[in-house]
Amino acid sequence: MDDLIKVNFAEEYPTVSARDLHAGLGIGTQFRTWFPRMCAYGFIEHQDYERLYQKCSTAGGMQTMVDYQISIDMAKHICMIQRNEKGMLYRQYFLELERAWNTPEKVMARALQLANAQVKELSWQCSRLDGQIQEQNRQIASLRPKAVYLDMILHSSSLVLTTQIAKDYGMSAIRLNRLLNEWGIQFKRRDQWILYAQYQGHGYTCSTSVEIRRSDGRLEVKYQTEWTQKGRVFLYQLLKSKGFLPVVEQQIGIAETAGADLLPAVSVSEEHGEEVKSPCRRK
Repeated sequence: MDDLIKVNFAEEYPTVSARDLHAGLGIGTQFRTWFPRMCAYGFIEHQDYERLYQKCSTAGGMQTMVDYQISIDMAKHICMIQRNEKGMLYRQYFLELERAWNTPEKVMARALQLANAQVKELSWQCSRLDGQIQEQNRQIASLRPKAVYLDMILHSSSLVLTTQIAKDYGMSAIRLNRLLNEWGIQFKRRDQWILYAQYQGHGYTCSTSVEIRRSDGRLEVKYQTEWTQKGRVFLYQLLKSKGFLPVVEQQIGIAETAGADLLPAVSVSEEHGEEVKSPCRRK
């Protein structure tokens, strides 16, 4: 009885092949004619049966055959329609199959299988979400130093010296000026660094005058280039494209440095070695 017909337990409910049932019942009518007749008793596709295609070896070679996976309930009704001994035998087999399928033990076993499958699916989804969260955290961590530095730039309205910007990058003003000169950004004239024509008119710099008191008491006026916040953003993008990052982007403890003052005021005396009065610079 157990080997009467192959039963498919892969789906939510057990099913059997319509072709196998056709052969087992010994139906003389061709399958392609017989099955539509059975469906005429009110059976509905996707509810009582599912169409499928399979490769089969025939006398003429490999061919694609149409088969149907039918529900046990549909199989029972088809067996009753036959009104013969084989039909009764198969119907009894399906009745026993249903009773075994619906015992409390089988129902509990299927419920446990379903629960385990759901747990695996949820675990996979959680693992995938955890990976996405970690990736997002890495992206946020990589972007935050840039956000911190640019935020400090954009929230400041003061003009700054090259010395101050250079310190943000852990280098001297001499080196930064030399790099900008080598990259064709600026040139030096009468002790003042001036932008080349293609970079002028963008609001990157401001030329300010400073009064310098010499040691002999003489008062001199000199001009120096100071960078606007727009100019600092330009330098940030330029330097980053060349592989130079602000110190804040190089540090690991971003959270500890987020509120730190990265732009300390530097007097002109650091560049000139003299006492300076600069009415143009704002702090």
